[in-house]
Amino acid sequence: MKEKRPLVWLSAVYPVLAASGSLLRDWQLIHVSASDKPHTGGMPQGGARVGVFDLASLKGDQLTRLPDWLDTVPVQHWVATLEPHQIQSPEICALINRYCKDYHTLPLQAERLNAILGHLWGMSELQATASRAKPACYHDFALEGESVAIRHVRELLQKFGRTEESVLIYGENGTGKEAAARFIHDHSPRKNKPMIAVNCAALPRSLTQNELFGHEKGAFTHAMSAQKGRIEAANGGTLLLIGVDELCPEQQSAILRFLQEGLIERLGSNHPISVDTRLIATSTKPLEQLVKTGDFRSDVFYRLGSLHVFLPPLRDRREDIPVLANRMLSATPSANGARRLSDAAMICLAEHPWPGNLRELQNRLRQALLLGENPKIAAEDMGFAANPSENNHHSQELSLDAFRSRADRQAISVSLALAHNNVSAAARLLNISRVSLYRLMDKHRVPHGSSTQPKKDY
Repeated sequence: MKEKRPLVWLSAVYPVLAASGSLLRDWQLIHVSASDKPHTGGMPQGGARVGVFDLASLKGDQLTRLPDWLDTVPVQHWVATLEPHQIQSPEICALINRYCKDYHTLPLQAERLNAILGHLWGMSELQATASRAKPACYHDFALEGESVAIRHVRELLQKFGRTEESVLIYGENGTGKEAAARFIHDHSPRKNKPMIAVNCAALPRSLTQNELFGHEKGAFTHAMSAQKGRIEAANGGTLLLIGVDELCPEQQSAILRFLQEGLIERLGSNHPISVDTRLIATSTKPLEQLVKTGDFRSDVFYRLGSLHVFLPPLRDRREDIPVLANRMLSATPSANGARRLSDAAMICLAEHPWPGNLRELQNRLRQALLLGENPKIAAEDMGFAANPSENNHHSQELSLDAFRSRADRQAISVSLALAHNNVSAAARLLNISRVSLYRLMDKHRVPHGSSTQPKKDY
């Protein structure tokens, strides 16, 4: 006998018609009375995938308390049932739009409602399977958003993809440098060829040449056959050097000939091999400074390419945080069906300084999904204080004007940074006149000159 699937039914009265009809032949009814205070009693462990709330049965305070119920009962997909005239109410429409995947107008049509619920159950199965097959990583969302900074980055990466030049990608840890490298490769003529990644920080000095260049048979003990190195394996495609700033001077010297001439020699061989490999390198530190301090070879630095791009930290693209958070939530498996952020939680996300950038954002959301007890994610579920102002050393005004002012100042500062403090170029990025930009700089006290450049403490 086919096992029945749990179906939560939230209403003021027991749904006699639904329980006695053909609707529940494939469902195990879990009735939650809206006459009680919100609770999770009787729910299956891990929550339910689908649920129905009967708007037609709710009156007065029950209707007022409905959002509290929907935020408490762990259901992944809700469907509303309501009288035809109720759909004319703006408040009801807003409620359905916020919480529901679908709605059904009365009288109850078992076959149609069954189809809706079955479809939502199937979609939740697909989402669960996809999440198990490939857990989403913050890299998947790193380039999403509509802030000035990330739009400029995407434009640069598309241009870089059309060239064959080497590219150097700067950015703090967790900003998505590998995602940017993958974007360049996927938008290049080499997209159907391999992109081979090398973690420079994990590359032992003694094995650098063997890892990068490969070896011939008999080159050393246990070298029973010839083997290609990473550079040769990327022939025709792209070689990604992750954390090139971690290479010691000896390792930098080893790759110099490859950078200059596109030639390598396997260990145990005197015959150079020509490779057609595009190079993309990432760094968390400014290589120019490392060159000045003698920690990075200038000849290697200049051969890493003339195309550079800086990935902005999350604190410089705060307007993208709601989009990024919701995308991460929708792609991350949940222990309790949670998929929504409370207003206080969203304020905390907007105010947090994000030293760990996108990686930290995803970790906090995962923590909330795994440990939170309610469908709506609270600030405390992510490790923040319940009061948003307590998460910062300085309590900040949360009025609309304050948010607008901060957003304007951020857009101006980022545009000036991207334009290397050229006011005319920054004005073009913002699609305003040069005079207007000067006026806004004075209004928001953005200093004229080099001090507007964000500190790149990679």
